[in-house]
Amino acid sequence: MATSILFLFLSIFLFSGPTAYAWRPWPSTTLNTTTTAGASPAELGASKKFEGSSEFVKLRYHMGPVLTSNITVHPIWYGHWAPEQKRIIRTFLRSFSDSSIRGPSVASWWRTVRLYTDQTGSNISSNVILGEEKNDRGCSRGTSLTRLSVQSVIKDAITASTKPLPINTRGGLYLVLTSPEVAMENFCGQVCGFHYFTYPSIVGYTLPYAWVGNSHGRCPEVCAYPFAVPSYIPTAKAEMPPNGDVGVDGMVSVVAHELAEMASNPLVNAWYAGGDPSFPTEIADLCEGIYGTGGGGAYTGQLLVDGQSGAAYNLNGVGGRKFLVQWIWNPYLNYCSGPNALDQ
Repeated sequence: MATSILFLFLSIFLFSGPTAYAWRPWPSTTLNTTTTAGASPAELGASKKFEGSSEFVKLRYHMGPVLTSNITVHPIWYGHWAPEQKRIIRTFLRSFSDSSIRGPSVASWWRTVRLYTDQTGSNISSNVILGEEKNDRGCSRGTSLTRLSVQSVIKDAITASTKPLPINTRGGLYLVLTSPEVAMENFCGQVCGFHYFTYPSIVGYTLPYAWVGNSHGRCPEVCAYPFAVPSYIPTAKAEMPPNGDVGVDGMVSVVAHELAEMASNPLVNAWYAGGDPSFPTEIADLCEGIYGTGGGGAYTGQLLVDGQSGAAYNLNGVGGRKFLVQWIWNPYLNYCSGPNALDQ
């Protein structure tokens, strides 16, 4: 549900006993839907101890809906955003449904997310589009937000007197993006992004939403890794961001993480591992920090390198844009996978 702090993620892999390895388990031919009786959230959730290993991950479908209708993403730009920063994220969102882009592409990355189905066997929609947007440059709810106050930001956007965002309860996803000067509850300390659904008592509707913050100037080594690296990993070298913006390029992967989880678990009662829905381990949590073949621990895996800029990436987008996006748990293969894999 929440993109966890990279410090915890890396420290577990670097300083604890053997728990995950940079290898691929043999693929399974069936969905891994075994229940996890007796497993605690600590075993399956916050520690991320079992990323990349099918032996320990017990993903389960809890009979809730997934987003099978056309998906429309509505960005809410909260704070001060440069036009180029908006273009990077807009281009990424426009790349989801463009199957004409040469691989590995954003659209082919989304195909892994599409493998997840609801109880009728219907897959998550392939049609993900950029919808109408809203700007809140004045930070009307202040520059220090909480998880609950984010819902008020969404309410303001859908009830605005001029150009309100449309209310879409079937396939609408509301994406609150905060600029570097905006603080968020537990930002950098525990989360880089999170998703949930709005309360009718606050917003008037139940709408899946996510928040993602720009960590530039706050904690890029946590939320924009590997474009910035923690000082406690002295041998690590930061990768060059493919669009030249450490904060926004780091956000792109977090946005992808949250969109994948909103699509597969929009009301927190569909696809996740663990017995407690308050602390679920979702399909993107399982692959956090893995961007290529062999990834695991403090290693991103095999990345592509742009021949002109030297920037690291693993996905192509519209207009020649490139992005670096974490992998997603494949429910048929039972391990993390992405379109840039060397062994598929």
